[in-house]
Amino acid sequence: MEIEVLGRALSTLPADDDHPYRTGPWRPQTVERRVADCEVIGDLPTDLDGVYLRNTENPVHPAVSIYHPFDGDGMVHVVGFRDGKAFYSNRFVRTDGFVAEQKAGGPLWSGLAEDPAKSPTQTGWGARGRMKDSSSTDVVVHNGVALTSFYQCGDLYRLNPTTLETLGKAGWNGRFPSDVGVSAHPKVDEHTGEMMFFNYSTQAPFMHYGVVDDEDNLVHYVDVPLPGPRLPHDMAFTENYAILNDLPLFWEPEALAAGKYAARFHKDIPSRLAVIPRKGNTSDIKWFEADPTYVLHWVNAYEEGEEIVLDGFFQMDPEPPSGGGTIYQRMFRFLDNELMGPKLHRWRLNLRTGQTREERLTETTSEFGMINGLHGGRRHRYAYAATALPGWFLFNGLVKHDVETGNEEHYKFGEGVFASETAMAPRVGSTGEDDGYLVTLVSDMNRDCSECLVFDAARLADGPIARVQLPERISSGTHSTWAPGSAIPDWATADDPATAIGL
Repeated sequence: MEIEVLGRALSTLPADDDHPYRTGPWRPQTVERRVADCEVIGDLPTDLDGVYLRNTENPVHPAVSIYHPFDGDGMVHVVGFRDGKAFYSNRFVRTDGFVAEQKAGGPLWSGLAEDPAKSPTQTGWGARGRMKDSSSTDVVVHNGVALTSFYQCGDLYRLNPTTLETLGKAGWNGRFPSDVGVSAHPKVDEHTGEMMFFNYSTQAPFMHYGVVDDEDNLVHYVDVPLPGPRLPHDMAFTENYAILNDLPLFWEPEALAAGKYAARFHKDIPSRLAVIPRKGNTSDIKWFEADPTYVLHWVNAYEEGEEIVLDGFFQMDPEPPSGGGTIYQRMFRFLDNELMGPKLHRWRLNLRTGQTREERLTETTSEFGMINGLHGGRRHRYAYAATALPGWFLFNGLVKHDVETGNEEHYKFGEGVFASETAMAPRVGSTGEDDGYLVTLVSDMNRDCSECLVFDAARLADGPIARVQLPERISSGTHSTWAPGSAIPDWATADDPATAIGL
């Protein structure tokens, strides 16, 4: 394997670091690398064409006092596929916060589990302010450019989708809402090229919703008034509507008034789902009530007659009991899917009557669901999700949910092997929803290595058909996306798709 070193980051993490989310499967990288032609075990299909991108919380400095695994700096990994070959690269997102801390040689902002008043600097970003915008949560591709985002709102950083060079921030011709920013999980409609997004803050109206067209213009931006500050994480869309939420897990108002940010589940408050025409006004919003829960991630939504069908992961216990223990044990219970019990769930929102019907689609605990992107906002049958290692924010298996029949197909990676959010890549010329491939990165603690695994989406249980070898065991991460080669400028004509993309 011929490895090119692209850069290195200054790290002040201790050599004997023992933090549970900075060691083991979460050991961070400091070196940026590129492999132009990766070694492959098995055969890569020639009709797998495009890039798999995965974002990662990758810390290089210790916390001011208490490190939370969502505090790490953004690092994106890419595995590109063309002509039966694969390339790989990893790069830090050059956020303003990352650059400032590299110059300072240490942390400048308090993290998620820390008191913002004790931040070394009282500037910052985020829904609550005074945080570093690490842009480490999500990644999508819109208008030929990769965009990274932060779950508590911030800038969208533009990356070349193959070289991962940071190209600056999204500006939308001067209309980017820099006062609030954008939350993670903007949604790209692959049929129209539009991107829908939301943001939230501690200031009224507490949420906004917007649309960016296929030429990177902000063409719509409206208020979504809420009763108070909330903690939405994701959204969904159909062909004609966007779906936002007001869920009863949010910052405790009394603590918030004292400058503290403690999230609590208010089990006596119903969930509320907002349906707004894709370019509708505030007055067009219709609210639907549903059973109290928290939904970290939605899977998809579509229109069926008078109803909107919305699928997502209903948490059975959004605030598991702490049971005492260390501050880390109390904090990390919100990362344990076995405790929170997210299960694939369906909400039917009747636009005529205003009524909500709900049903659980499975008893399997899973999360981080993905679909064939061509079915985004349209009827889907399959959802590909991750199963988790009890007690940890680690994925130890995959499940393919058939939401029409209720059947499931499972694959387990084996002890000590942990996967990433798994993207569905339709093959070139695909004719069916599951006619394509599942792509994920894994960290194998047994062999101290990482691979990119490729599965036949129609036969998940058969295991991977190809294993792309990576140059280093990479840190476990969060969200991913798939972008077909047809969505990347100059992809088909470049001699070397890993470096010759013209943007």
